[in-house]
Amino acid sequence: MKIQYNTDKTINGGESHQDFFSSQIAEELNRYESHITRIEVHLSDENGTKEGLKDIRCLLEARIEGRQPIAVSNQADTVELAVSGSIDKLKASLETILGRIQNH
Repeated sequence: MKIQYNTDKTINGGESHQDFFSSQIAEELNRYESHITRIEVHLSDENGTKEGLKDIRCLLEARIEGRQPIAVSNQADTVELAVSGSIDKLKASLETILGRIQNH
């Protein structure tokens, strides 16, 4: 499972951030690893440099073998919370989609 990391100019996209979030995503989604070819992480600050509540957005797009990609997003006050919320939403979606596949 390859993890591709994208940020806008207002989010710190340094290597330490990428490593931290990539390992968090890989750990949380390891159960689905055999079905996922790639995860794209898109982090952005909806308000740019201005302050605001829940203005950090994390979009996770999962490429699943033989299926259309799925995307989930979450907005929060911090990058960590935005990523964590997106991971939870993606796990729920994958559980639904892959649960259906296994039941057929």
